[in-house]
Amino acid sequence: MIRKFFNQVFKRKIATGTANLKLRIIPFSKHGINRNQISPCALKTAHELQKAGFSAFIVGGAVRDILLGLKPKDFDIATNATPEQARCLFRRSRIIGRRFRLLHVMCGNETVEVSTFRGPLPDSDTLTEVKTYTDQHGRLLRDNVFGSQEEDAVRRDFTLNALFYDPFSEEIYDYLDGYTDLKAQTLRIIGDPVTRYREDPVRMLRAVRLAAKLDMQIDSSTAKPIGDLAPLLQNVPPARLLDEMLKLLLSGHALSCVVDLRQRGLHHGLLPMLDVILEQPLGERFITLALKNTDDRIQQGKHVSPAFLFASLLWHEVLATWNSYKNSGENPLTALYRAINDVLSKQQKNLAIPRRFSTTITEIWSMQPRFESRVGRKPFRLVAHPRIRAAYDFMLLRCESGEISQELATWWTDFMSADMDTRQKMIPKPVSTRKRKNRSRRKPSSHNASTDHTLASTGKTKDTL
Repeated sequence: MIRKFFNQVFKRKIATGTANLKLRIIPFSKHGINRNQISPCALKTAHELQKAGFSAFIVGGAVRDILLGLKPKDFDIATNATPEQARCLFRRSRIIGRRFRLLHVMCGNETVEVSTFRGPLPDSDTLTEVKTYTDQHGRLLRDNVFGSQEEDAVRRDFTLNALFYDPFSEEIYDYLDGYTDLKAQTLRIIGDPVTRYREDPVRMLRAVRLAAKLDMQIDSSTAKPIGDLAPLLQNVPPARLLDEMLKLLLSGHALSCVVDLRQRGLHHGLLPMLDVILEQPLGERFITLALKNTDDRIQQGKHVSPAFLFASLLWHEVLATWNSYKNSGENPLTALYRAINDVLSKQQKNLAIPRRFSTTITEIWSMQPRFESRVGRKPFRLVAHPRIRAAYDFMLLRCESGEISQELATWWTDFMSADMDTRQKMIPKPVSTRKRKNRSRRKPSSHNASTDHTLASTGKTKDTL
């Protein structure tokens, strides 16, 4: 019924990719997902859509994560209602996006993303029309062609992300054997891998991230074209590339992701650290420690600053440029700021690092030389800086990697934990380099000596003259 409805509305053929699909409905007794595991906001949104006569399913990562025993970060809903139709049902909602129009429904602090079932691109009968949807490399520029649930399943990226969960019947709709792949711990792309990567090159990064996060093997046919198609990432808008890189680096498995990225040839041009890792011994140790510390904090549920992470990953690029400027005779502080500006400017071409991050990154880097000065009032002014904690942690990372002396880390750790009196005692007393002048009695001049001799012979003093 739904298929016929969309055929009448959009007057197009059913996608050939759905012809051989076989729907498999998995009951609650087999998958074990209870509706109580779905967030109240997502349940309420799905209920309102179904009450209005539309279908509504929990889709994507939420279904996948619950099946794997993980806690979903958010819940997405797929429906046959258009964004405008769904918008009328929710007071606190807004339509976002141009390339891929979605509806955001707000419930308190939670936001549920509602997407309309996507259909295939227009037939190639009208070539000019197809060109408005893709660029010369095949990357999708617009994706607002709506379709049926079967067509939407085919349009998703990986089979384990194409599972539809009905929160009221508590059944899973599986069109592409995603449930089987999930149980076999296999990550498989939907459709022809080359075509799907050309449509969205970010899928290559996503494959690496999901495989590391979910402890899965990438299917051989899915992995094979990645190395050859890696240059397509240069066509992705920097802001979107930054968003995907942040997801990867903050996944809790950043270290394994970075190693896998390099092995598959996806590192070139993304970040300098991906270009030099395993090639520069000191840089490798520093970056490995930074990523390991990040993974540990995320797995412990602690906060990680993206600015601190980028500062760590880009530091050795700054260090190399800084040393180059210093060796050419520039003032060390001026050389540091020139190096910072060069590295951040270079990265803006590949990753659109927001100003709120770049400002913090600059402060962390520019404070590093100040840790080496421990005389006078300088240490007291440094500990009063708003970014002292981030800069201090960064300095500890440099010490741990062997870049600077461990004695520096020990001194600053003691200084920051001490009270004011102890801090005063820790500051070394300045040693004066000026030589003391020998104060010798001034010899009387020849004029004064003769005057004194005359006065003595006459019995008079100066006061009586």
